[in-house]
Amino acid sequence: MNIYIQGMGCVSPQQTAAEGPFLAEIREYEGNRLKVLDPDYKQWIPDANTMRRMGRVVKMGIGAAKLSLQHAGIEMPDAIITGTAYGCLADTGVFLTRMIQGQESALSPTPFIQSTHNTVSGQIALLLGCHAYNSTFVHKGFSFESALLDSIMMLREKPAQQILIGGVDEITDHSHTILSRFGLYKQEPVRNTTLLQSGTKGTIAGEGAAFFVLGTAKGAVKLTGLDTLYKPASQQEVSSAIQGFLATHRLSTADIDLLITGRNGNAGEDDAYTQLTQTLFPQTATAAFKHLCGEYPTASAFAMWMGAQIIQQQQAPAGVLYSGTAPQQLNRILIYNQYQGTHHALILLEKA
Repeated sequence: MNIYIQGMGCVSPQQTAAEGPFLAEIREYEGNRLKVLDPDYKQWIPDANTMRRMGRVVKMGIGAAKLSLQHAGIEMPDAIITGTAYGCLADTGVFLTRMIQGQESALSPTPFIQSTHNTVSGQIALLLGCHAYNSTFVHKGFSFESALLDSIMMLREKPAQQILIGGVDEITDHSHTILSRFGLYKQEPVRNTTLLQSGTKGTIAGEGAAFFVLGTAKGAVKLTGLDTLYKPASQQEVSSAIQGFLATHRLSTADIDLLITGRNGNAGEDDAYTQLTQTLFPQTATAAFKHLCGEYPTASAFAMWMGAQIIQQQQAPAGVLYSGTAPQQLNRILIYNQYQGTHHALILLEKA
């Protein structure tokens, strides 16, 4: 049974939510943090009072979800599945701040209710009036992949379904300060357009939301495979996992037209990508995406959106290519992403 991407939507630091050519112009930032370029959410959330009560990450998720439903030409999905590692950080910060200021007394429950990780999928369901299956996966760097796996299993059980699935995370001032203490981000200002050539320790923080409508009715892009690898012991284990993954689908590394990797400008992590591409994909064009959206646990959702767009439009924008020249026919794209060296994921997309 084949599973297809029937619709997709993305809200990110780039102009991905607006109509126009696909990543024709790369938006530049300087610093160590990329913030979402917020579209006009009123087009999807008409009630001003409702929108005012929503946090940024909720509006990001609703915007991407509505875009994907519009692209698929449907109004009501048969299930809503979301992956997020951080959840609603802004509302969590509000709740904790008020708890401290109020000395743990006379607290409003609203910030706590809106701070839970399933708030995004819940608000999407409320807005759509969807009473079907609704689930949120909170699995760190595998949050989006877990949601994707759940949707694949559901479609294999009931092929007639259309499932809305996505990944969403935000970065706030508080969380950025905390994560910076772990040395995750660069200490010096850097432009995102030159991030991958920086050759220094650390990366840049990011955020975003990407949603998809998956179903078994034929679409432009086929979701062929998904696999994850947790804490591999060596680079050889990663290479063997990739070869085994492709062999499962009766493919070799030579059959991949474009390799999208999770390069993020962190010298230590990027060296592993370089070694892998030189060993397994020496003749394959490679692309990157984290200089566009930044680093966050569900960034692979942005990569899948970008890969699906490339296949659908049969064009790899110059701003995403890292090495080589993309062929004119883009039939197969392999996405390989790792998060903090522990969570490794593979997503295989094909032209339908």
